[in-house]
Amino acid sequence: MEDQYKTIKAPSSPQIFKDRGSKFLGYAFPLSAVEEVAEHIETLKKEHHTARHWCYAYQLGVSQPQYRANDDGEPANSAGAPIYGQIQAFELTDVLVVVVRYFGGTKLGIGGLINAYRTGAKLALEASEIETRYIETPFVIKTPYNLLGRIMRLIDEEGITIISQESAQDVSLHLQVRSSRISRVENAVKKLYPAQFIPTN
Repeated sequence: MEDQYKTIKAPSSPQIFKDRGSKFLGYAFPLSAVEEVAEHIETLKKEHHTARHWCYAYQLGVSQPQYRANDDGEPANSAGAPIYGQIQAFELTDVLVVVVRYFGGTKLGIGGLINAYRTGAKLALEASEIETRYIETPFVIKTPYNLLGRIMRLIDEEGITIISQESAQDVSLHLQVRSSRISRVENAVKKLYPAQFIPTN
């Protein structure tokens, strides 16, 4: 099971690329919801109110990712597509890349535009700190106190995260673990009867 993905840790600083008078500024932002795209674009439009184009691409999600590429008035597929191509090249998701263009008076042609927007995106992603994150599955273990020590060893061995703990006649542990390990954890808990493995999703 694929349970990991790469994204950027924080927004990048603006990266500048120039070609024949035009100036391109590349930005990369972490993304957790599609609604954030418009907010970032609006902020950049206020910051660069004399620019000509604010082209972007994003990808969001892992198993069935959402994505979009926007040329913002540039010729079709000359801006958004090469920006999105860099998101794919860096194998990222949950990320928005915007390249702001100040027109310098000289037309660059389709090839020049593709190169400029691709380079702006590439520089922004190179300036970002990329990190690997894991998809985790939540669950509960309910255990009598006499098995708690063995359960805690399992938690340590499998890299399980403890979310919360409730103690009554038994102990209920609210946990999460990398999705690729969930079956192994469930089988291990079943061997520790009467401890119970309880799915929560």
